[in-house]
Order: sequence, then C-alpha cells, then structure tokens
Amino acid sequence: MRIPERDEKQRLYEDARLRISGLTAGEPDRIARMAGIVSVLHGLIPHYYWTGFYRVVGGQLVIGPYQGTVGCARIAWGRGVCGAAWQTGETQVVPDVHAFPGHIACDALSESEIVVPVRDGAARIIAVFDVDSTLPGAFDEIDRIGLEWIFSAWGE
Repeated sequence: MRIPERDEKQRLYEDARLRISGLTAGEPDRIARMAGIVSVLHGLIPHYYWTGFYRVVGGQLVIGPYQGTVGCARIAWGRGVCGAAWQTGETQVVPDVHAFPGHIACDALSESEIVVPVRDGAARIIAVFDVDSTLPGAFDEIDRIGLEWIFSAWGE
C-alpha cells in the first residue's frame, strides 16, 4: 500500500469519476450505484484499505455496500468519524484515527480515514462514504476534493 503523489492522486480521481459516471449512468437502483462506486474506487486508489457506504436507515448508519475487512454494522448519529460527517454534513479528513475523539475502531489496522456525506437530489444526507487506510496521514485535500467532486454528481 502506498500514498500516490499529488498529481497522480488527481489523475486517479479524474479517472474514477469517468469510470463511475459511465458505470452508474441510467442505473435507478441506489445500492447498485453504490456497489459500482465502491468497486471502482477500492480497486483504483492504492491507499484505500476499507472502502464503503454507511446508509441512513431508521435513524442510524447501516453498513453497505463495501469492500474490505469486517466493518461496524450500525453507527449512531454523531458517533465516530462517520457519525460526525453525518451530523455536521461536512467531510471529515482524519490523519490519525487514534487522536479522533470517539473514534470507532472497527479494524485495528486503520490509521487514517476520510468520510464524505452523500446527498440526494433534495440535498438530504442519504449515506456517508467512508474510506480507511493502514497508512497514517493518507488523506488530504486532494482526496477530499476528488471524493466531493465524485459525489456532487450523485443526484437522484
């Protein structure tokens, strides 16, 4: 596992957006689109270790689709990095998960994390997109901008 240089990261996110838009265009099923997005990003970005969605279901975040090791099945509002992204509506970039207050350690190998809120066409948060890395400081502004750019085209 390695963290790509800035220019390579930007190219990877551009490539991912093209692949994702082609894969999900015209697909009405939200979970099918999510599964495709996870597959593209998890396979393409070298510093991704755990990649997936937590969907807003009945007042909680519920896991799936995802790729990686076993994750937490459900996460409460405001709890951990995912719950913080859901509660604030803002992307959370965490260079050291061990320093994040209330971090949920679903996998002991996780060192850094990024979580992006995913909104529907009415701007409601329907899920969060969560990525963990086994490398400390793996995520930065390039990752935030790249993922927010991908999910800005989500719509419904």
